[in-house]
Amino acid sequence: MTGITLPQLALFVGTLAGAIISPGPAIIAAAKSAAARGPRASMPYAMGLAFGASLWCLFAVLGLTVLFRMVPQLYTALKVIGGAYLVWIAVQMIRHAAEPPGMDERTTAGPGFVQGMALNLSNPKPALFYGSVILSVFPALQGGASLVIYLVALSVELSFYAAITALMATAPVRRRYGAAKTWIDRIAGALIGALGLALMIRH
Repeated sequence: MTGITLPQLALFVGTLAGAIISPGPAIIAAAKSAAARGPRASMPYAMGLAFGASLWCLFAVLGLTVLFRMVPQLYTALKVIGGAYLVWIAVQMIRHAAEPPGMDERTTAGPGFVQGMALNLSNPKPALFYGSVILSVFPALQGGASLVIYLVALSVELSFYAAITALMATAPVRRRYGAAKTWIDRIAGALIGALGLALMIRH
């Protein structure tokens, strides 16, 4: 009824899974938050990251990525603003790297759903992914097919970020993180900062 075939969906889901777990600012941020704060406090942040990434799928099926190709200045602005936001996050991580981890399960301080959504909305990686993959795998989306693709993408994003958070929030991982927090945060901050600078420099 939607004109979407099972092989198309399988290709889309497989490619999306690979894109999510590939190194990037969102995965680094989700893993660090889970190891530092535990599952209860960090899960809203993970869900915000997932929802923010999924919105790029919605934008893609609505034609925003086509607009970016027609008006490249808009995409340039996104990369510069997004890169600056990632650099700001990196600076905060490095500044607070030496602070005690606060490994109490009741710890809630830190980024939540809105901050997670903002990070992935400022991250051009999912924008590039959804824009290119949807146009190539589903070249003729119509009507209800767009909604189906978005719901599939949202489900995959939520599932993967929840799984990553649950894994990184396990007791053994959290103990290792607590023992090496300062250097882990500095390295994670440096990686995110480098990604942000690269976005701004290569605009």
